[in-house]
Amino acid sequence: MADPVPEPVFDALARGGGGDAAAAHLRAAQFGKHLLLLRRVVDAARGAGHPDADRARDAYDLLARAQELAPARVRPVLRHPGVGVWARRTALSLAGHRPEPPRVSGLAAVAAAAALRGGAEARLEVPADGPTAPLPSLGRALVGTGAGPSGGGRVLFETAGGRAVLRAGRGPEILVPEDPHEDAPGWHALRRLAVEHRGRRLSLLLDDQDPDRMPGADLVARRLGPAELAHWRATLADAWRLLVDHHWTVAAETVGTVVTLTPITSPGGRAHTSATARHAFGNLGLSTPPGATLLALTFAHEVQHAKLTALLDLVELTLPEDGSRFYAPWRPDPRPASGLFQGVYAHLGVAGFWRRHRYTVHGEAAARAHADFAHWRRSTADAAQALADSGRLTPEGKRFLALTDRTLRSWLTEPVPARAEAAAGAAARAHRARWLELHG
Repeated sequence: MADPVPEPVFDALARGGGGDAAAAHLRAAQFGKHLLLLRRVVDAARGAGHPDADRARDAYDLLARAQELAPARVRPVLRHPGVGVWARRTALSLAGHRPEPPRVSGLAAVAAAAALRGGAEARLEVPADGPTAPLPSLGRALVGTGAGPSGGGRVLFETAGGRAVLRAGRGPEILVPEDPHEDAPGWHALRRLAVEHRGRRLSLLLDDQDPDRMPGADLVARRLGPAELAHWRATLADAWRLLVDHHWTVAAETVGTVVTLTPITSPGGRAHTSATARHAFGNLGLSTPPGATLLALTFAHEVQHAKLTALLDLVELTLPEDGSRFYAPWRPDPRPASGLFQGVYAHLGVAGFWRRHRYTVHGEAAARAHADFAHWRRSTADAAQALADSGRLTPEGKRFLALTDRTLRSWLTEPVPARAEAAAGAAARAHRARWLELHG
């Protein structure tokens, strides 16, 4: 396997894991993607004669200066999922591939956040979002209505000596606190969720406010309150202990790929839901986690999606869409080959989670875990076979899937209680029957 993905990394990912090394490779590739997109916004704005083109170039120069001063401190700003979402959408809008007008001024907000983190002195105008001025990866200043309607106003941002203030018109100055991830008068932070167990640390941001945090998701349209925040922190701490103790590869890949958690709503009264967005690498959307086991399982599931979507920026695994659709044992609707590939890889993570978890619990919990392992290993193996037979894979996709299938086939030989095997078979047959009633 040639670059951009070294063969050992590709093969480790295909087998279902990859750990620190694979996560680091994908993270670096996504960071490079963000840098290219930011530069593309500057060049496309200039080429399109956008009225904010000169401001964008000035912001980009400030961004470059801040990165040169303190690259390690600026990197989290540039890596932030919302920055990639905004830059991609803006570049596409400037090229005429999206209908909404491009918000080129958003680059000033990125540069302002980078200047603050990097210790660069700066004075520039950043865009308002209603009565707030967001700084990506940090939080938002509550500047009031003086900034004008959403998307239409500007807020003065100044930084010196490592501190920053924002002001809209004649409104009050809002001082960004010394730790931007702590709330302060007039400042709503992206709050930090940090946990540690046995020397392994996970530090995430709770992003319940960035305008570009999770495209296409049903967002919780408010900030979480103190009691909710405490629940998320406590549940994360318990889930992290579970991952570090029993699912160490998932733990390593979570550290390497997840940057933010975004609260979303559960559709149709479901107890829990989660999601990743194709171009928001590093963000994981989820509803309020009901407990540690389900949250740990969510990481095992969604980190697989994150790894595969990042890999797909480097390697094509499926052929261009031709309208073909296939049965997926976890969906009520037929799926294209690309969607089925995502599902196979994500549910490989689900099966792997239950494979280990069944030996960490007892009684009825162990019985349910055995049944879940039996169900997801068989359903995922069957879906992998359907994908292999689809005729919709590239040579790289065939190689990847063959290694994925090898992992699944090895798991099919592992013993589970007869009751669990029977329950898994019954669930699979029932799902298939319902699907055939709908789709023939």
